[in-house]
Amino acid sequence: MSEAPASAFASPPHARVLLRDASGGVRVVWIEPAIEAVRQQSAFGEISSRAFGMASSFPFLALMLAGFVVPLLCVCAFSLMPPRTFSLAQIPTLANYRIIFEQGYLLSLSKSVALALATVGILLVVCYPLAFALAKVFRSGAALVTYAIASSLFVSENIRLFGWVIGLMKGGVLAGISRQLGLEVESWLYNVPVIIFGMVYVYLPFMLFPLALGLQMVPEQVREAAFDLGASRWQVFRMIDVPLSMPGIVIGSVLVFVLSLGAIAEAKILGGQKVVTIAAEIETAFTFGQNWPLGSALATMLIGITAVLVFALLRKIDFERFLGRRLEAEP
Repeated sequence: MSEAPASAFASPPHARVLLRDASGGVRVVWIEPAIEAVRQQSAFGEISSRAFGMASSFPFLALMLAGFVVPLLCVCAFSLMPPRTFSLAQIPTLANYRIIFEQGYLLSLSKSVALALATVGILLVVCYPLAFALAKVFRSGAALVTYAIASSLFVSENIRLFGWVIGLMKGGVLAGISRQLGLEVESWLYNVPVIIFGMVYVYLPFMLFPLALGLQMVPEQVREAAFDLGASRWQVFRMIDVPLSMPGIVIGSVLVFVLSLGAIAEAKILGGQKVVTIAAEIETAFTFGQNWPLGSALATMLIGITAVLVFALLRKIDFERFLGRRLEAEP
């Protein structure tokens, strides 16, 4: 007997199918067991996927716990130990934080913050036009420019900075050119502008690429519609480009600010300790000073200030909307 389905419908929690045989008769087949089996398979699949996800993330979680959380907790704990002690088995005290406020360490912190803010401001001005060109103007050449800029990251930061020392030192390349032009400049090193120049040079990719990504999210149709309605280039820049690319601006600024705040190589190699940054103070406390609790207190203070600033800025970004707009922009 051949059977053909006459109609099918579901009525939770039961489901049935009406089958019509060759003689025209109709009989009912309950398919609840099949549905239950599918439901169980779906639930099992969901549990298996969740278990697989947790198992896959375990190496990363273990690495973060051992490489980030535990050392951070040790630093925070050491910051509460008495000065010049090397054991955690001491009575906690706030003496190290009192030393920070009494012995001028806040001046080093303020200098680091000022250098970081100057670096962020200069990089925003320098990188925004280039990022706009990468996102909107360059087509096939954008990849070549990106590779050229990213290739600087393949060389160590210290090696690149020592290359600049050769060019800027007394009797160096730039000093020779200045002498030929009639300018008597012995050395371009060991001052605040060259420290900022070093930070701008080193951290340029960290500002450029988030900016380019943010500008790629700006719909070209919106810009064209604004131009069609008579908007000037300045109005399009101020009212469309900047607001819609703000996630890239904030992410690039946060990255550069955090990296610049903890920078030490630029001030030591190019600045010759002309400016003592907070990172240099931390290094001195841990090495020459042999005062681990004071270094830990300085590090904890720097981490706390950085965390507050970063979380305050990141709360301004709707990442789901940002990523959703990215998906919409993809062909």
